[in-house]
Amino acid sequence: MLTRRSTLLGAAGLALATMVAGGPAAALEDVTIAYVEWSDAVVATNIIKTVLEQEGYNVKTVPLSAAAMWQAVASGEADAMVAAWLPATHQAYFEKLKDQVVDLGPNVTGAKIGWAVPTYVEDVNSMEDLKNKAAEFKGQVIGIDPGAGLMKASEKAIQEYDLPLKLIEGSDATMVAALKDAYNRKEPIIVTTWTPHWMHSSFDLKYLEDPKGVFGSEETVNTVVRKGLKEDDPKLYAILDNFALSLDQEQAVMLENEQPGANPAETAKKWVEANKSTVESWVP
Repeated sequence: MLTRRSTLLGAAGLALATMVAGGPAAALEDVTIAYVEWSDAVVATNIIKTVLEQEGYNVKTVPLSAAAMWQAVASGEADAMVAAWLPATHQAYFEKLKDQVVDLGPNVTGAKIGWAVPTYVEDVNSMEDLKNKAAEFKGQVIGIDPGAGLMKASEKAIQEYDLPLKLIEGSDATMVAALKDAYNRKEPIIVTTWTPHWMHSSFDLKYLEDPKGVFGSEETVNTVVRKGLKEDDPKLYAILDNFALSLDQEQAVMLENEQPGANPAETAKKWVEANKSTVESWVP
């Protein structure tokens, strides 16, 4: 017959064995995810937020600049981000903070950055073509938020190709607004752009060839978490590690978010509901 003492010892032994085997640890209740307000990051962040909330977490999402996003995860103010563009776009942030964060690898592959023009601009196909065509574009390249990796690469491109162009700072929204206005008028325009982005589904655009490789080759969008997260909550860590979307999946949700009255949180919930098997593969 088991005594109370032997029962308690058995339970304690089982708990210890579970912990040693990598089983459940004390789970976090509150999770903070940092992100940049780019169309793709909004989609990915809202989708992972929805999934984590379904698993019982209280999730706070915090919009920041790219530099502040990396710093928030490195300092532990945020638990994770799913918007780290590597190896080129966020290279400077990664090199500075790589010892203070954990890179879980890609959640999206096939990403790309560069400059694009509408396809009706037939006489410009390469960055090199712009040297003698700047006047057609009012001497401007329409950019996004200052400090973004894409903007730093754009500044470098202007120097490398010796282009008489000025890079205009703004945001994802102001860049798209300028593109839409020019497109409707069939006017030439150069925009900083990236894939995945919904505008490639809404406008006929072409990336300009980059023979000097200033914008790098194919990139990935990675999930990066703070140090110690795996020990604090193995399940949360596993979900974030397993999280992955295809370019088509992400761009489809981005396009939905651009419809009148769309709410990114609601479109994310709709996607999660419609893709249960995918979501289940992320949750251990």
